[in-house]
Amino acid sequence: MKQTTIENRVESVGIGLHKGEPIKIVLEPLEADEGIVFHRSDLGISIKATPENVVNTQMATVIGKDGAMISTIEHLLSAIYSYGIDNIRIAVDGAEVPVMDGSSASFCMLLDEAKKRVLNAPKKFILIKKPVEIQEREKFVRVIPSTTPTFRFKIDFDHVAIGSQEYSFEFSKKNFLKEISKARTFGFLKDVQMLRSRGLALGGSLDNAVVMDEKKILNPEGLRFENEFVKHKILDALGDLALLGAPVIGDYESFAGSHHLNHLLTKEILKDSSNYEVKTFEFENMYEKVFA
Repeated sequence: MKQTTIENRVESVGIGLHKGEPIKIVLEPLEADEGIVFHRSDLGISIKATPENVVNTQMATVIGKDGAMISTIEHLLSAIYSYGIDNIRIAVDGAEVPVMDGSSASFCMLLDEAKKRVLNAPKKFILIKKPVEIQEREKFVRVIPSTTPTFRFKIDFDHVAIGSQEYSFEFSKKNFLKEISKARTFGFLKDVQMLRSRGLALGGSLDNAVVMDEKKILNPEGLRFENEFVKHKILDALGDLALLGAPVIGDYESFAGSHHLNHLLTKEILKDSSNYEVKTFEFENMYEKVFA
């Protein structure tokens, strides 16, 4: 299997979730072994998507360098990861990736427009060799060895519209597009009001998030999936694991996981070389089909 990038330069404009300002995003190809690189076109600063460049995980996954930050990268990274794209440059003219509709669907459309190009270098995978877990009280995230990568997630919210939800997703691009990519981010009206008082979530609306008051979902169209909430958590996890720099061969499991716990997990995996092995495959195999 070979590394990939995109064939064509593509661009779009969307609203930033926190500042509520229009942001231009441009996706461009890169050569082999350059990885996923974000670029603040307004500042002229590039930031590689790696765990060591993560500077905040409170409301989203945020990377930073030399005083420049780019927030809400996880929905785009989830699409890039699921499309099997290894090398890509993402330029934004502000401090956020635009939120679009709160899911990965718009980014999938951009990647479809950009098309994929195969590079003359072996594709790398991160093979999980032993269980690695991060736990905080009852919450946990972990990876375990497996040859058929699966994402299992469970949430339990004290809200009538969410409650307890559990979902298991066998990873592939096809399954991602069908089951996960359209699941939107979600939040509570009382939290949105608090965030706006602090100058955050200014771009948040019913057009880019599922919003709930104390009793019900406020979006007139309702949910896209009965279990959209837990599916979005899987979408986030895929994006956070993309920071490892290569697709993971192993299972991911979580109860009430978060960007914070996912970030700690990526750091823990890379901290000990006995946790994983970087693998390449010279010939076509089952993983070729995963990204088809």
